[in-house]
Amino acid sequence: MIATGFTVVLMGCAATPSAETAAANQATLDNRAPLLPSALFPGSATHFTAWHCEPARQHLVTASNDEDLRLWSLHGAWRLPQAVVASGARYQDGEISFWNRGDQALVETPRGQLQCTQAEQLTALTRNEQPGVMFFGRGNEPGWSVALAHDTPTLTIQLNYGEESIQLPYMVSVMDNEAGRVIVENGDVEPFFRVRIEAGACFDNMSGEPFPARVTLSYGGEQYSGCGQGIAP
Repeated sequence: MIATGFTVVLMGCAATPSAETAAANQATLDNRAPLLPSALFPGSATHFTAWHCEPARQHLVTASNDEDLRLWSLHGAWRLPQAVVASGARYQDGEISFWNRGDQALVETPRGQLQCTQAEQLTALTRNEQPGVMFFGRGNEPGWSVALAHDTPTLTIQLNYGEESIQLPYMVSVMDNEAGRVIVENGDVEPFFRVRIEAGACFDNMSGEPFPARVTLSYGGEQYSGCGQGIAP
């Protein structure tokens, strides 16, 4: 784990991104949806919480359960197991900790501290709300969405507030589980599209609602930016 300023990047032993991409594409060739990085999901948490922090003016997103807390910054994501404290809820992994007391939180790293205040919350999507979907992303102006099917390598794109809908197969051009990054596209087949998904704090540009992933859709000569989340079974 490397900490620089208030930016934390997780490092560890894992398969290389090239090997992960090859495995993901083998799944698509077998007409199976590839497994997505865990950093895109809330785990067993039921909601996401936004935190506005000083002095770095950094905004964070968390999702917690009885055992650990998932934490997303603008630069990545990590998971902190729960620690024993006299008051509040503290989560710690090495020198990185998140101590929540009501609507206030203290984030500590080897380089300093962040004082955070709770902001918006968002209930995490479930398969009941999005049947058959393992990742859902959306954005505004105009309203658009992307949905990756949970069983086959199929992407559904909706544009102009749902007035235009298209469903297409995809291949994986990048799969990096450590970085929480996925890029899917349809290569040389028309119409061309590319969807880039990256783990990191994201906030709806109209409502301020928090998400664990940034999503960029390239389609029809246009580029759309928004947020999204993985949806577990």
